[in-house]
Amino acid sequence: MMEPREIEDEGHERVLERVAAIDVAKASGMVCVRVPHESRPGRRVSRVWEVPATTRAVIELGDHLVCQGIEKVTVESTSGYWRIWFYLLEAAGLDVQLVRAQDVKHLPGRPKTGTLDSVWQAKCTERGLLRPSFVPPAPIRELRDYTRLRTDLVHERTRHWSRLEKLLEDALIKVSAVASTMTTKSVRDMIEALIAGERSPRALADLARGRMKAKRAELIEALNGRFDAHHAELARILLDQIDALTAQTGILTGRADELIGAMTAACGVNADGTTGPGAGTGPGAAVVPALARLDEIPGISQAGAHVILAETGLDMSRFPTAGHLVSWAKLSPRTIQSGARNRSGKTGKGNPYLKGLLGEAAAAAARTDTFLGERYRRLVKRIGKLKALVAVARSILVIIWHLLSDPAARFCELGADYHATRINTQSKARGHIRQLEALGYTVTLTQAA
Repeated sequence: MMEPREIEDEGHERVLERVAAIDVAKASGMVCVRVPHESRPGRRVSRVWEVPATTRAVIELGDHLVCQGIEKVTVESTSGYWRIWFYLLEAAGLDVQLVRAQDVKHLPGRPKTGTLDSVWQAKCTERGLLRPSFVPPAPIRELRDYTRLRTDLVHERTRHWSRLEKLLEDALIKVSAVASTMTTKSVRDMIEALIAGERSPRALADLARGRMKAKRAELIEALNGRFDAHHAELARILLDQIDALTAQTGILTGRADELIGAMTAACGVNADGTTGPGAGTGPGAAVVPALARLDEIPGISQAGAHVILAETGLDMSRFPTAGHLVSWAKLSPRTIQSGARNRSGKTGKGNPYLKGLLGEAAAAAARTDTFLGERYRRLVKRIGKLKALVAVARSILVIIWHLLSDPAARFCELGADYHATRINTQSKARGHIRQLEALGYTVTLTQAA
């Protein structure tokens, strides 16, 4: 018989006496308060009422819950409707936790109403059965609004480039088959010339820059199409949209820089101990700013560092270990055990902005001659491209956790030859001998002089 294992409860798994839960809708919320019965010891009572989802009503609710001595309030994460409840109740000094709707789903076989749902959520709250979601503090939430909008605008700009490419295909212009990407300056000059009325393929091909000049003959063939006035008008509209989105993303990037520079935890420290905006950038700095330290990771740009800080925050105490952060980001496969059978499940969706950024960083790092690039090349032979990229993204996130957990930590590049220099030569020799013996050879080793 196996010895029993002791599994400690997590911080949120506490039995509470006075709790509240809110079943959120767009225009209102069904509030349930569960407290001990006033005249019957050992019994509990639930009080349920509807509260409008307005600032004034929610503030009054917060004052009422504070007077009731409520220890924890659970809010269901329904679309974006939960924000007014979470922000205002948190500002009232209450301990508010946001939980996924999937975690508080009502048991099957019972009626589905707002009243019963709120009572069920309150019962789960008082028994510590709900895991709270990660909601960053207000300064990080403000930064997140800027970085997420910038990401959305970049995606929209990419869609406009795709529309422009389809427009050129309709005009029988095949420049995208010659150029590596539509965003190069050479392609932009050619499109501007087409809009201005230039139709000569040779004149258009002469606008090529840099390495595109070597493809002049191919460009002449690709630019020989039927680009007319209506194509020019539509192309102008798309280019203006692209330019406007580019300008807006630049504004958002500057604003994100300002917000991060104003955060004390993200600032550096000079050698003499002074801190604040601009500190830690000179030689001999005691602590380098968080943006600069994240930028040292292969595949992470300054814009990528903005997204990382906006999605994870600067306080890594919310994630006790790097494994907790990786699990929250859904970059580690789940373990599914049934009896003696163990199998790994999918990683899950996770935070789309963080996972998207880490995926791009992993793809960029895979092309470098660094430790992360070599890690990708070692794994891709065994588990395939997609899983290898997820593994590299996980490694990057582990590095990020260590850098943000210790402000004085700096990224240290191990080098592409890290694994090669640590190979056990005897083990490697035995492996080669087994392979040769499997082919029918007899191997005799002689020590080199």
